[in-house]
Parts: sequence; C-alpha cells; structure tokens
Amino acid sequence: MRANRPSGRDAQDEPDQAVQEPEGSEDAGNDAAQDGPHAPELVIVTGMSGAGRSTAAKIFEDLGWYVVDNLAPTLIAPMIDLVMRESRSTDRLAFVVDVRGRAFFDTLRSTLDELDSAGLNHRIVFLESEDDVLIRRYEGVRRPHPLQGEGRVTDGIERERELLRELRGEADLVIDTSARNVHELRTAIESAFGDPGEVPLRATVMSFGFKYGLPVDADLVADVRFLPNPHWVPELRPRTGQDPEVSGYVLSQHGAKEFLERYAEVLNIITEGYRREGKRYMTLAIGCTGGKHRSVAMSEQIAARLSAEGVDTQVVHRDMGRE
Repeated sequence: MRANRPSGRDAQDEPDQAVQEPEGSEDAGNDAAQDGPHAPELVIVTGMSGAGRSTAAKIFEDLGWYVVDNLAPTLIAPMIDLVMRESRSTDRLAFVVDVRGRAFFDTLRSTLDELDSAGLNHRIVFLESEDDVLIRRYEGVRRPHPLQGEGRVTDGIERERELLRELRGEADLVIDTSARNVHELRTAIESAFGDPGEVPLRATVMSFGFKYGLPVDADLVADVRFLPNPHWVPELRPRTGQDPEVSGYVLSQHGAKEFLERYAEVLNIITEGYRREGKRYMTLAIGCTGGKHRSVAMSEQIAARLSAEGVDTQVVHRDMGRE
C-alpha cells in the first residue's frame, strides 16, 4: 500500500507523493519504543533529485514494504506510530524523502535523531548519480532542479550535493544509478531488502575499469593493475576474465594468490565488524584498466571466498563488454 498525493520534482522519477498527518501522535517516538516487540523495520530512501527515488519506492512496494513517498520529515515518527497502532501486520516501512533546502534537511536530521533516541532502528538508502547524468535527465524532461532557483541546473545539483554530503556519509547503502537501468536498480534493492529472513550480510563484488571512472557507491576499492594484463596476450585479448584460460593466466601471475589470501583475511575482519555493527550490505569494487580481464577474474574469486564464509554475494561486471 502506498499513501500519496501529486507533486512533481524528480527528473527521472514520477511525481513524488506524501500522506496526511495522523491525529494524536505527538509522542510517536516514545510510544513506538514502548511498543518495541511490534516495531517495524524502517528504511529512509533519499538522495539526489533525479537519481531514481520514486523508482526505488515502486521497487520497495513490490517487495511488500509499506511505502510512503514524499513524506515531510516531521511526519515520519507520527506515521510510524499510526502504523504500529493500526496495522500490526505491517512490519516493514520505507519512507522516501527529498531535501528541498537547509530547513528541510535540519528537520530530517532531527527526526533521525529522534528515532535513534526512541530505540527505533532505521537504515538509510542514498541514491546517487553523476552530475552529467543528472543534467541530461533534467534536460530530457525540461524541468528545473528544485534547488536551482534563478540559476542553472548545475547550480541546483551543486547546492543539493553539498547539502546532502553529511547524510550520504551516514548512509547504510549508497546506490549509484548513473549506469544502472531500472532492472539493475531493482536487483540492487532486492539483494539488500528482498527477504529479511536471509543471511544478514549481503555483498556486491563489482569489477570495473579505471579508465571509465571509480564506482561512487563502493565501500572498498582494490586495484589489481599490479598484475600483468592479458590484453597483451593475443589469444586472450578477445576473451574476458570469466574465461577459464584468462582466469588461469591471471591467477598464475606472481602476487595474485598472495593478494587473494591477504585480501580475504582483511575482508573477514571487515565482515565480522559489519555484522557486529548491524551493517547488512557492502559493495566491493575491484578495478583494472578496462574492467575486462584481471578485475573480472579476481572479482569472481573474491565473491566465491565470501560465499564460502556465509556472505550472500552477487557479482556485477560493470564495464565488461564496454570496450
């Protein structure tokens, strides 16, 4: 179910939406904490305008979440209290929030602090996209950015990015939609939120090419350009790191297996720490020059080791086939 009203600001998204304020919910946070056994799983979806918030809202809705789109931050706690009182079968709530100015951001910050004080655990999903992609999306729909004022779209994007810098740093999951289509965004969200009963820690291992830029949503980045490049081996050049011969070539190089062993040890420390801290997902980026040979082969190996350690892992080869 989704409560909503028409609006319309997100360049890529369809009109954002909101709900009416419930009555008698001034002490929502405290009441929610007292009703702890029935406290729902909470997610705040936010990020750059035009990065796909409304699309994410539809995906969460399809996954069975109760989604409230474009809700004012001051109404989040009352809405939680209302749902907990009226619908005990609703155990997963997603709030899609945009930030239209400093006052709006400060209100959201206060609301998140109130949820923490009330003992209501929440996670933040931040949707990100590169500036040039956001500009193209706004130009495509011929609409102004909500923060550009009398300036240009680029001015609005710059203001919003600066305003959201702190919140992005606090996000539990950052998803870069620059090169993702709707289906790939769905896969990313389903991987993290599809079934609350699955393994609590999920990982995405992403191969990429440095010449195409760093993945902005990566938690950790590893560079495997220290290994000889199969590109310079004529019979291996047209193949990818998923080919057994290419993978065998990469893994046979001096330092390759040592890197995997040491990196696996580091990842074991990190994954255990993430579990203790309640972090449920991470993105590992493994890069080489073009994202076709070395990074692909090493990503497959790292993903296999994580899976063997009980981490729910998926592999994404961002730039394979791009050359």
